[in-house]
Amino acid sequence: MKTASPFEYLAQPTNLVAVRFDGQTYQLPKGENLAAALLAAGVRSTRENPGSNAPRAAFCMMGACYECRVRIDGASVQACMIQVRDGLVVEKMQPIGGQSYER
Repeated sequence: MKTASPFEYLAQPTNLVAVRFDGQTYQLPKGENLAAALLAAGVRSTRENPGSNAPRAAFCMMGACYECRVRIDGASVQACMIQVRDGLVVEKMQPIGGQSYER
């Protein structure tokens, strides 16, 4: 499902696979950087700030800032360090008790 996004691919992506993010299925390009693919698909937030609940998303795109953290297979990972693969199930990172993230 494509939603309005300021991020676009230079060429029409091919080899799309199904990825579930936060309960919604997206068709994303296999092998693409997960954070970039989610942004291009219109996903605006991958987590909330545990203190203010402000939406957060990819910032540095190189694994330094941790803003794009998501949960995959129960583990906290950086979306910018993951490649899109078929059947990937990704969850928005949820703070525990509004103060910090589960490790």
